[in-house]
Amino acid sequence: MSKALLEVIALDATDARMAVDGGADRLELVSSMQFSGFNPSLEAFSSIRSAVNVPLRVMIRLRDGFLTGGPGSVSALATSVKQLRAEGADEFVMGWLDANGAVDLAALETVLEALEGAPWTFHKAIDKAADRDAVYAAIRRLPGLDTVLTSGGPFPAAQGIDVLAAEAAREAADPNGLSLLVGGGLKLTDVAALRTAGLTGFHIGTAARFSGDWNGPVDAELVKTWRAALDAPLSEPVG
Repeated sequence: MSKALLEVIALDATDARMAVDGGADRLELVSSMQFSGFNPSLEAFSSIRSAVNVPLRVMIRLRDGFLTGGPGSVSALATSVKQLRAEGADEFVMGWLDANGAVDLAALETVLEALEGAPWTFHKAIDKAADRDAVYAAIRRLPGLDTVLTSGGPFPAAQGIDVLAAEAAREAADPNGLSLLVGGGLKLTDVAALRTAGLTGFHIGTAARFSGDWNGPVDAELVKTWRAALDAPLSEPVG
């Protein structure tokens, strides 16, 4: 079995260094976590890029919730991508729904033009969607998409294990399938069951912080604990 991927949310260069020191494989860069994450500033991106040498997935989101806010907001999102790409950003995180809970394909297609084929993650908008299967059908062939960040539904990841396991198996059976990245209410005690169920990507935010909230920085020792749990031998074969 391939090594499990550990992605940690970083707000600044200190977070980034601590996460990488603890064994993070990739970082998600955000700001304004009181709103579940907006774009990082150009300055924050540049300082993090200078501080670490791991892949950085940059959040593209400018308002709370999963609606874009209309054509002007979509243009602003595309502009922010262009600005971040000019600073060197080459991986992204995004995803929007319409008022009916379906994928906002028009918004995605506009912003994807600015991505120019860069790899990206469809984030937890899927967990608020009206129909998960319809989301996968709508997004799976979009250029650059390789990952879906999800807890399996509008609840913590431990409650979504059956959905996550079924989706992971389906995607693994497809030569062009998407990678599932488990995040949202994820606890260290959930890792063994999720790995046994076939999940190989894990995403943590406050769980990597000694304070347990967004008021404290990433703690390298906590990240090491997660890394060890992801690398530990499984007691049962996956699948």
